[in-house]
Amino acid sequence: MDHAAAGPPDAGSPGAQSLPGCYRHPDRETGIRCTRCERPICTDCMVNASVGFHCPDCAAGRTPGATGPAPSASRPRTLAGGTVAADPHLVTKILIGINVAVFIAVQALPSSFLGDMVLIGRWPPAPFVPTEGVAEGEWYRLVTTMFTHEEIWHIGFNMISLWFLGGPLEAALGRARYVALYLVSGLAGSVLAYLLESPTTATLGASGAIFGLFGATAALVRRLNADMRPVVILLAISLIFTFTRGNISWQAHVGGLVAGAVIGYAMLHAPRERRALVQYGTCALVLVVVVGLTLLRTVQLT
Repeated sequence: MDHAAAGPPDAGSPGAQSLPGCYRHPDRETGIRCTRCERPICTDCMVNASVGFHCPDCAAGRTPGATGPAPSASRPRTLAGGTVAADPHLVTKILIGINVAVFIAVQALPSSFLGDMVLIGRWPPAPFVPTEGVAEGEWYRLVTTMFTHEEIWHIGFNMISLWFLGGPLEAALGRARYVALYLVSGLAGSVLAYLLESPTTATLGASGAIFGLFGATAALVRRLNADMRPVVILLAISLIFTFTRGNISWQAHVGGLVAGAVIGYAMLHAPRERRALVQYGTCALVLVVVVGLTLLRTVQLT
């Protein structure tokens, strides 16, 4: 039996789909939504924001649907609910500055300084390896290793990645949430390296935190309904290098990536009415896992 080609459905038919109307101009169909309150807005109403577009109410700091002037104490919010800052890249610049300062100190100071900064477990005395470590109670190494680099190519690659990934995330999350994402992702990378690496292997670098930014960037791109392919391709290339090159701690990369994806998703998809609870509660849960795994590995090594 021959089948006739189906034409486009009529506007009034059940299969027809239409775009929503702008909340201020209902007669204007639009596919654009405010990245803060998610109401549909037309091109005349959309206001450029650090990430996406805001409706006039959100841009002015008013509660959506409210009338009258914006409260003087109200300020525009980022996509994740943070306060919009005059310099949305300030924290990223500070993090780069700390990494560069530590790198200069590593080059200028005796090798014992580097030995005190890297992430190392418990091992028998060996050449170029100090005898202290996390297993002996030096938990600070879980943090200091995140800011420590020995080779110029290592810090160069990590800082370039931090600049390009961190800037948009800082603008989308706000400073406090961005700092929490960076530090907790870095700690997750450190603890997975501590858990799975040989106890005589020194691990250092910001790569765990950088891969955490990769995971959160994927969540941000998904939240904005943007093209995921560039992020997926870049992440795939980074993972190929992770697992094919020597002297790379894949454990730190994977730990940071998983933590960053989880935290980024929670921060960008948290319901508005309990946003802070979900966002910082997720960070707290990841920290509980970090502490638990650190205690587990320490018991194994002592």
